[in-house]
Amino acid sequence: MLVLMSTQLCSGPSPEPKDVHPFIDAAMLQDSSIVASVVQKLLLNFVRRPQIPSNGSHPVFSDDGGPGVLQRVGSAAANFVLLPYYTFNYFVSASAEGTTSQLADNSLLVLLILIYYRKCISMNESIPTDGVYMSDSNTNVKDAPAFHENPYCKALNNAKDIQFDHADVEGNAQNGPVVSLSFASLFDALGTCLKDESSVLLLYSLVHGNCDFQEYVLVRTDLDTLLMPILEMLYNASRKTSNQIYMLLIILLILSQDSTFNASVHKLVLPSVPWYQERLMHQTSLGSLMVVVLIRTIKYNLSKLRDVYLHTNCLAILANMGPHAHKLSAYASQRLVSLFDMLSRKYAKLAELKNDKALKVTPDQMEADIISDDTSTELHIYTDFLRIVLEIINAILTYALPRNPEVVYAVLHRQEVFQPFKNHPRFNELLENIYTVLDFFNSRMDMQQLDGEWSVDKVLELINKNCRSWRGEGMKMFTQLRFTYEQESHPEEFFIPYAWRLILSRGFSFNPGAINLFPVEIHVDDSPSSEQKV
Repeated sequence: MLVLMSTQLCSGPSPEPKDVHPFIDAAMLQDSSIVASVVQKLLLNFVRRPQIPSNGSHPVFSDDGGPGVLQRVGSAAANFVLLPYYTFNYFVSASAEGTTSQLADNSLLVLLILIYYRKCISMNESIPTDGVYMSDSNTNVKDAPAFHENPYCKALNNAKDIQFDHADVEGNAQNGPVVSLSFASLFDALGTCLKDESSVLLLYSLVHGNCDFQEYVLVRTDLDTLLMPILEMLYNASRKTSNQIYMLLIILLILSQDSTFNASVHKLVLPSVPWYQERLMHQTSLGSLMVVVLIRTIKYNLSKLRDVYLHTNCLAILANMGPHAHKLSAYASQRLVSLFDMLSRKYAKLAELKNDKALKVTPDQMEADIISDDTSTELHIYTDFLRIVLEIINAILTYALPRNPEVVYAVLHRQEVFQPFKNHPRFNELLENIYTVLDFFNSRMDMQQLDGEWSVDKVLELINKNCRSWRGEGMKMFTQLRFTYEQESHPEEFFIPYAWRLILSRGFSFNPGAINLFPVEIHVDDSPSSEQKV
């Protein structure tokens, strides 16, 4: 099936009406019952992870003994899948890990290709009123490419939990057959397999497109099953592709839009975090770990990738979490204030650079203007970043101060970092609140008669004592900053090439010179590699 669908590799990055994909187009025209059966079976393969039988071939029959899905589609497709295992293995190389299931992995890849396929409506076709969507809702209808509805994408988005009352499932029968499987098993399988990039893309597809599955994830009490692999991968961001980092952050952003999720992660305490190397983490909350890893990702991005989009996503997640912070750890609190310090130093350098360029006279004025514009743009971006970090700190101090003494301590300990921005027009209102908190606790420290110097324990004791009497007097209430994820226009230009890159990285052989879907580096070296440059 992957070979037959690989005609997509020969097309350009944007689907066009002239594209010809005989097999996948035929698959899109199948009866809704077959579509639902295919999606369900591919998902079950992913969840159950069956091992390929040792007898060399395996029939495709349904569990109840009736004709298999592909046999019902047509004899040509069925005969192809019934080819001996060694032929199949010729096309797609097996994994060396005994615990993996090649059938599960390739079922997932087939599913991803099916759900992200887009068929353009040609100019001479009449456009039906239903079963069509525009790629970009902000574009003029005449200019925007119109696509046929993808039945496999629709089937995945409408999949139901088998644990639900059958009446609920049957109630949807009037809209066609429904994919039904155990969300609990799917959740556990995803948690086990998230180190695989294609599993991350499936999780994104589900939490973004399937409201029922997203709701199921949000009410789970063991969120660490999904979040710990995600955070570990972000921790090792230097070994991941930028696309994988984007997907992981978008998943966290979608989940952080829910206030219940934000409250739950702070109440789930982790006994240890073995993969975190910089320091020992014992009895830290999942929420504190998220804050630490996200800030670490920002710092890595600042030094290596310098990607504004990645910065924005990390800060958006932190902003969504801010008002719900509960007993944020000392380390997470320190990292939050140090993030402001780091961004403020970057901001100061850019401001100095802009002033120097404005005073400097150069023979090539046009080039100087371009450099000055670039600096101004970057300065504006960092102004926004600093404001978001201030909003995060402000939200914690405004809505959750009594529950976060460590944040108060971190702000008191590094209060000098806020001083240069006290009169800044973009920051002064937010800093007024922070200084209201600082004045309150500084005055309590000044009133305290103390023998000897202040120690960390004594300061924390005073903060804890005065947190109980804190009433928030003088604090200005700002609208809570809340970020939501919206898929960008023309998502097919990202997801179709991305899915095929994943397939090629698995050892799928295809003539590099024939690939037009994305730029390809043609190698002379044929040595096996876990990541192919494509």
